[in-house]
Amino acid sequence: MKFGPVPTQEAAGSVLAHSVPVKTGALRKGQVLSDADIAALLAAGHAQVIVARYDPGDLDENTAAAQLAAAIAGAGLHISKAATGRVNLFAKGPGIVQIDAARIDACNAINPMVTVATVPPLQRVEEGMMVATIKIISYAVPAGDVAAACAAGHGALTLLPPRVTTASLIETEIGKQPATKGRRALASRLSRLGVTLTPRVIVPHAEPPLADAIKGAEGEVVFILTASATSDAEDVGPAALRLAGGYVTQFGMPVDPGNLLFLGNYGKKPVVGLPGCARSPALNGADWVLERVICGLSPTPADFAKMGVGGLLKEIPSRPKPRASL
Repeated sequence: MKFGPVPTQEAAGSVLAHSVPVKTGALRKGQVLSDADIAALLAAGHAQVIVARYDPGDLDENTAAAQLAAAIAGAGLHISKAATGRVNLFAKGPGIVQIDAARIDACNAINPMVTVATVPPLQRVEEGMMVATIKIISYAVPAGDVAAACAAGHGALTLLPPRVTTASLIETEIGKQPATKGRRALASRLSRLGVTLTPRVIVPHAEPPLADAIKGAEGEVVFILTASATSDAEDVGPAALRLAGGYVTQFGMPVDPGNLLFLGNYGKKPVVGLPGCARSPALNGADWVLERVICGLSPTPADFAKMGVGGLLKEIPSRPKPRASL
């Protein structure tokens, strides 16, 4: 593509780089100049105009953006129409966005005029939320570069929808019935993904009754919120899961607030031991785990290990011992 000023008489078929006033109003930026446009420019006294002129093998900005969007968008994403070299990708429903970051990086390395910007990997989204924008910065780019970007980024973005519709929360008590704050917070989190809680279950803070409750849980996912924080892999919550016949895959996570979480399974059901900060609606490590588990992507120990970078989250005001007070 060539860009710059040309005599107006030679500009037919070129793309106008900037809006230009004429007697009848203005010719818009990005407009392909027709013979009538040239006449209007000359009549307004414009002897030259700044334009973009395609080289052989160039693709216009909208065609290039549309092709790249179609290549990188996987299941669960809606592709907008192209305009001014931009195409947006939107979530068709709730879920989390799975992103092959290496593919996006490779796509963006082809030509600086060919760009893709996305939300962070595994971001929770709702229906209609934008998850990516594709922008061709110049008015045209070589078709070969677009083809290379399409190949590099093919299928890089996918929406993982919720895989379950029900969940159980088991709460333990020591001396008195727990407040409803934790249940309300969890219900709100789950509702964003279309998941509802089964009836309330409260048991004494001891391994046998908690194990029985795990075995009898009705939901497709089981959450545990203990009256006393889980402070060890042998504490009541993880021990009760093992007593029930399940197993623990992770205790603790490098995200704060949210360190004291555990994850495991009872049969095919994921079991999430919530940290005390999950009683607050504020973002914490449990959100990251909950969203992935609901969408069928239970974190592995290696996944947990990678959460530390970016895992220092905003402090929860109601925290009994704020970290800055140490």
